[in-house]
Amino acid sequence: MIATKSFLYEVSEEGIATITLNRPERLNALTFETYAELRDTFAALKDEKNVRVVIITGKGKGFCSGGDVRDIIGELFNRDRKGLLEFTRMTGALLLNMRRLPKPIIARINGAVAGAGAMIALASDFRIAETGSKFAFLFTKVGLSGADMGACLLLPRIVGFAKAGELLMTGDSIGAEEALRIGLVTKICPPDFLQEETLALARRLAKGPGHGIAVTKECLNREMSLALEEAVEAEAQAQAECMTHPDFREAFAAFLEKRPPRFRSE
Repeated sequence: MIATKSFLYEVSEEGIATITLNRPERLNALTFETYAELRDTFAALKDEKNVRVVIITGKGKGFCSGGDVRDIIGELFNRDRKGLLEFTRMTGALLLNMRRLPKPIIARINGAVAGAGAMIALASDFRIAETGSKFAFLFTKVGLSGADMGACLLLPRIVGFAKAGELLMTGDSIGAEEALRIGLVTKICPPDFLQEETLALARRLAKGPGHGIAVTKECLNREMSLALEEAVEAEAQAQAECMTHPDFREAFAAFLEKRPPRFRSE
């Protein structure tokens, strides 16, 4: 069982783990400790057999406003280049562990989503946002590069090269409706329905073929750097492997017996 200190963590009987950033008075700004614990938690979730889906969200009026200006930036000014690189590699490791997790991650987005918070949302597999949410990859607003935590790889693949360049170079914010239009979020809904919509998707994924979903996520990650021929061959290998998994036979049996499939828990 995973135990956390810098954020809330719980697992439902349905196999849905919920991570809730818990600094509402700071719009859930991240500290060094939160970064490290999130990194380690997403690594540990791979071996949590009772978890099939992960939801990440923020308590209060904001999802996550990024790194805490008071708790992080002041400390970074006291570090040499080696110390700075240790920090940037740690934040990158959080994103890598989210993408490497063979279980779907849903970002339940409320309010402000900025900086590293926007990257946590981007690293998730699904993003469901409430109307009124604001998104900003604001790294250039604080004198840094828009290239942070893999943003220059992931964002163009989701919203297109030109739009990604605009968002990353200007650091300007966009609303939920614009985020939906460009494909940055999966769905938007009124605040009162955010929890319901997120749980509906989580339950659907939790009942799905965990192995097949894991293989799909692995291929999505791997094929970012493959040529078409290599990607087609990688998917041929992956699909042939899935055809040997019990979930494939169970889906066929369920079809013949006119019942919902009962997929395995791993």
